[in-house]
Amino acid sequence: MSNGKLGLAVNPMSGRDVRRLAARATNMTHEAKRDIVARVAAGAEAAGVTDIYITKEPFQISSMALDHMGLKARVHVIEHPLANDANDANDASDTEQSVQAFVAAGCSTLVSLGGDGTNRAIVRACPEIDLVPLSTGTNNVFPVLAEPTIAGVVAGLNACGKLDAAPELKARVKVLHVKAGERRDVGLIDAVLLENDNVGNLLPFDADRIAQVFLSRAEPNSIGMSPIGGLIRPVYADDDHGMLVTAGGDGPGLLAPLSPGLFREVVVSDATDINFEVAVPFRGPGVLALDGDRDIWIAAGETATVTLRRDGPHVIDIEATMRWAVAQGMMAPANLTRTDDDR
Repeated sequence: MSNGKLGLAVNPMSGRDVRRLAARATNMTHEAKRDIVARVAAGAEAAGVTDIYITKEPFQISSMALDHMGLKARVHVIEHPLANDANDANDASDTEQSVQAFVAAGCSTLVSLGGDGTNRAIVRACPEIDLVPLSTGTNNVFPVLAEPTIAGVVAGLNACGKLDAAPELKARVKVLHVKAGERRDVGLIDAVLLENDNVGNLLPFDADRIAQVFLSRAEPNSIGMSPIGGLIRPVYADDDHGMLVTAGGDGPGLLAPLSPGLFREVVVSDATDINFEVAVPFRGPGVLALDGDRDIWIAAGETATVTLRRDGPHVIDIEATMRWAVAQGMMAPANLTRTDDDR
């Protein structure tokens, strides 16, 4: 729906968890996020966005960023009950409620500030959204590092319908679909079976506890679980398959960056490409972690399955979009975009 409406999904707790203390990652402050929000809004307004939707939350990240900008675009603050207060880690259901509210208000384009877990919550809430995911988390593979001003321009162009003629700029992403008993969940990058671990543990993964890793993307230029496969045989976002890595055995260890600045040896016994719609079994006992979050306990004798599909959000390519928009003459007056042959 092209209506000039843009939603900003900001996770106030991304980049602030204990994994940053246990590794060597920097802390993402609320002030830094406010600066990102302001730059996204400026870019979006320059591209023609008329309405920006944000969520009321205890740290007032978005509202404080936009209050004194003098935007011509209308700013709408959506309120809903929060799962946690300002003294607790933000619950993923808060992000899901915000996204659902944005969609109900007419937003079909969203800019997210968070990590893999934040965007996983967005997928649970609305897999049909057009998304510009900006990285403010800890182990980030899914969101991108980009100048927020330009990201705002790109999101604004899409919200105003100017990218409708170029669907190739919005690739639909792969999603790991989890079935564990009656529970259904999703992951964007990795599903990991951990032995002798606990649900809710926030520390970096212990390499010796990793039993099985199903990757939608195995990228050597990333951190976390993805490079365990990526350092063996890369699988990228546009590849129509994933990779199953089986850990353990007596072979040599693979030195991988499991967290920022934190390398550990992982012994890999097998790495196999997995096609779409193949249900991969994860047998208990163990904890199934999705995009770094230890969420699901699989008891002894029980089995969960993980299936890869390309049915996630349409993620907008920021650089390709700007190149395309300039080539279409969208970004400058017509008299300046004419070639010598046109004059």
